[in-house]
Amino acid sequence: MAVERIDASVAGQWRLGDRVVNRMGFGSMRLTIRNDRERAVAVLRRAVELGVDHIDTAAFYFSPGGILDGEAGEVRYAAELIRDGLRPYPEGLLIATKVGPDRLPDGSWGEAVTAGRLRHQVEDNLRRLGVETLDLVNLRIVRPVGPEEVAERFGALADMRAEGLIRHLGLSNVRWEHVEAARRIAPVVCVQNAFAVDLRRHFDLLRKCGEEGIAFVPFFTIAGTAREDGPAPKTVAEDDGENGPERRIAAARGATGHQVRLAWTLQQGAHVLAIPGTGDVAHLEENIAAGALQLTAGEMAEIDQRR
Repeated sequence: MAVERIDASVAGQWRLGDRVVNRMGFGSMRLTIRNDRERAVAVLRRAVELGVDHIDTAAFYFSPGGILDGEAGEVRYAAELIRDGLRPYPEGLLIATKVGPDRLPDGSWGEAVTAGRLRHQVEDNLRRLGVETLDLVNLRIVRPVGPEEVAERFGALADMRAEGLIRHLGLSNVRWEHVEAARRIAPVVCVQNAFAVDLRRHFDLLRKCGEEGIAFVPFFTIAGTAREDGPAPKTVAEDDGENGPERRIAAARGATGHQVRLAWTLQQGAHVLAIPGTGDVAHLEENIAAGALQLTAGEMAEIDQRR
């Protein structure tokens, strides 16, 4: 896809808490996979050069031994890579993080459900990012729970917000009833749920967030049903059959299937913020360039038939 200038601002802006950010952001989950800190730092710095002012991370983004078990070597935390690569942080940069999934002493994964464990993760994020206040903390729900349990955990984070440790709060992997319960405690500025061309079960939640002025920040937009495994050499987006709509549109536009997926996602609403992640500068530039791709109504309808 030929673009005159690659800039995250081309995708438009949305207010996230007290900041207006570019709708094309960056997700840091895949930064830790390779045992190459210089490469990861180069990606982060290039992202900021290209106008990215919304970076997503999490307390549980680390390798090896984390959600993604990357190359062997010393443990690499995404938050520390962000700190090493970008501090002193540029004015206007918003770093969102998540708490919830918790590594247990026996090496298995559990979930931080108590105020004490949630505070530990918040403090861990503060230390690794090298800040006194976290811009945005999303409470990630792992196992199915009712709104009362979500409200209890969200309340613990709201107490830390009152202490000045957190500026804004959001939710991740939730239902609308969870959002309603949390909003009775403190403002919810965003919702992070899985959403992609081939992963649309949260479509109604996306729409509801738009109606309420809440940012919807989808993850797995490129990976889709592959989820944490990430896109294979040829994902559904790239190899959708001989006459697949994404492949045909990408070929006609001089774009890639990944760019078509990102463009389709951004066009779900002005409140939708993309956070595609990568550990490669070329892929980063390709993702950000997708913000300039405007699909026609006919192209959107053609892709929508893949439901």
